[in-house]
Amino acid sequence: MAKSKVRIHFLCRECGGTQPKWIGRCPDCGAWDSMEEFRETPAAADDSPLGAGAAARAADAPKAKPLSELANDADGGLLMRWSTGIAELDRVLGGMTEETPGSDGSSSKDSPANATAAKSPAAPAKSVSTGGGIVPGSAILLGGDPGIGKSTLLLQAARKLAASGRRTLYVTSEESAAQLRLRAERVGADGDTGEQLFVLADTNVARILEQARQVRPDVMIVDSIQMIYQGDLAAAPGSVTQLRSCTQEMTYFAKSSGCAVVFVGHVTKEGRLAGPRLLEHMVDTVLYFEGDRYHSHRILRAIKNRFGATLEVGLFEMTGAGLEEASNHRGLLADEYQPMAGSVVCPVMQGTRCLLVEIQALTVPGFPGSVKRKVSGVDGSRLAMLIAVLEKRGGMQLSDQDVFASSVGGMKVSEPGADLAVALAITGAHMNRQPDVGTCAVGEIGLGGELRHVQQLEQRIREAARLGFDHIICPKSRVTPPSGCTLHPVARLDEAIQLLQ
Repeated sequence: MAKSKVRIHFLCRECGGTQPKWIGRCPDCGAWDSMEEFRETPAAADDSPLGAGAAARAADAPKAKPLSELANDADGGLLMRWSTGIAELDRVLGGMTEETPGSDGSSSKDSPANATAAKSPAAPAKSVSTGGGIVPGSAILLGGDPGIGKSTLLLQAARKLAASGRRTLYVTSEESAAQLRLRAERVGADGDTGEQLFVLADTNVARILEQARQVRPDVMIVDSIQMIYQGDLAAAPGSVTQLRSCTQEMTYFAKSSGCAVVFVGHVTKEGRLAGPRLLEHMVDTVLYFEGDRYHSHRILRAIKNRFGATLEVGLFEMTGAGLEEASNHRGLLADEYQPMAGSVVCPVMQGTRCLLVEIQALTVPGFPGSVKRKVSGVDGSRLAMLIAVLEKRGGMQLSDQDVFASSVGGMKVSEPGADLAVALAITGAHMNRQPDVGTCAVGEIGLGGELRHVQQLEQRIREAARLGFDHIICPKSRVTPPSGCTLHPVARLDEAIQLLQ
């Protein structure tokens, strides 16, 4: 019998479309130079829909059920989630959290704004999970820069899942089992897990799935998917062919067995997940772990989530003992924060939570005609617009000034509600003026210099007051401030500038 030939296609890494030959531009999405070779072994006759084994497999195929029966099917896992034991991770995966007071019973005085008045701040509030976590049978893809803490986060989650009675299989493809144990001891993830946490050091997808069928875990973590390969494919691990095939095999295992599978993915130089964009379409949830490896603050963000919102963020801080939850904005707003020229605090919305972020700006004399506009964590396009508004509507001369703006703590702030804080920070740095103690600002600025209403203003004001900011510069509204909090409603940018000392 003649040996079947391997079929060669070309797969677009942007949209996942396939073409019979290489072309410079994908006809489906229009991306240039995005075609990569994909080798596919021909399916056996028995695997085809009209093959000899089709009738035999039809008897084992799942049966259709009414939706009402599925909703009441406890074995299907539709009515439950598995908490990871990490409230910030549960929030991003789709769960809700609520904040509880600190150990002294107070939560409004443990703020950076009152750090100068209290030498020993109150204990920070803690986040308590209220039903969030991993959906059984789901496929989750976690990406991030090398060394950012992806493996540490999942190792700590695996330990807590096992401690809660959830059987967990941790598949490591980049280090041995002994090396994983050393890392677990270093980050404190080698606690009491009983017999529920299993470790497998392997890279072959067939052997991994066979062990998973024997162990029958509730959650399987694969670290990382770029090192997994399928033996019958003539392609190197990490190639488009291997990534697509291995991810498809493991995702099918998750859907058929009810085991949740978590993949760790590498990122490219552009900050995107390595491999074809098709991988993001195949999984249910795509998470990005962001931050600067030279700073301790980490932000977990959902890019895609079939079981929850994609606007939620989780806050973490990297310590010598692993990742810790920064539930009370720790790291975004430093405890030693003090009002100064060029620094303004802004309540920023991230999903359903409000975060108070410090916006800093600096202006220095530059060379006319070649001035610099540099940003870190702030939208550069909006910064250029705000500088133009400050010159035209605020009467400031910035055409010969180098302007730098950044957000403290690594948080990326791009919403229009931060316009007023950025503008006041630039004004304060240029005129050497600063806001009063306990003052924050929020509002969108139009090209005419007018202040526009922002969404969820009442929640922003309430959260700012809870953290000790009792003077809030905002657009005019009918919001009633909390007790002890004073609003400074302004209609135009020049009125807000007058409030700086």
